[in-house]
Amino acid sequence: MRLARTIDDTLRDLGTPERAESEKRYLKSALTHYGVAVPWIRRTVKEALREDPVDDRRTLWREVHALWSVPVHERRMAAVELLVAKRALLEGDDDGALEALLREAKTWALVDPLAVHVMGPLVTRDPTRTTTLDRWSTDGDFWLRRASMLALLLDLRRGGGDFERFGRYADAMLGEREFFIRKCIGWVLREVANRRPALVVRWLRPRVMRASALTFREATRNLPDRDREALTALRAKHLG
Repeated sequence: MRLARTIDDTLRDLGTPERAESEKRYLKSALTHYGVAVPWIRRTVKEALREDPVDDRRTLWREVHALWSVPVHERRMAAVELLVAKRALLEGDDDGALEALLREAKTWALVDPLAVHVMGPLVTRDPTRTTTLDRWSTDGDFWLRRASMLALLLDLRRGGGDFERFGRYADAMLGEREFFIRKCIGWVLREVANRRPALVVRWLRPRVMRASALTFREATRNLPDRDREALTALRAKHLG
């Protein structure tokens, strides 16, 4: 597991105690922190891969698990970046391993890139993986529920994707009180609104009173002024 050792040695050298303390506090993290910014973690992984390429799935998972198994935030971030860089090596059987990482992550800083930049492209490549997302969307772990929606984000952001599936997931979670679910629904809708505002308006209008204030605020942020004002007025009318 030479790659993992190289990455860890570099991250230790790059970290600062001040950033480690600040980041640990910001993320409310139970992990150890070296204090390395995300761009430097990405750069470290890319440089390590240039020196020590990973060309097979077994080696990839061996290095990922070597990094992840030590409860250090930057090591786990590096494991995620390694999966992002080498996701072309992943196969259908790897969904279970990705799910295990998501369950252990316990923070948006790890869950979101795993969902968006690892699972998302895998679903695009193999749409049968949506059966995994369907299961995640009703899981008792809210991080998996969040991941089920975020795995659809990249294609939706580009103006395509499976909005009907996202809409089903979001509709079922709309009444949840969990901050990270409410924020996620609004985030995805906000991204869709950049290219297809009418689609967001049609979805949100009949749900305007079921959406939390956080979800509504995020979802309407990128809508044209006229649409945002009309939805806001409709919400105020029902509240009043």
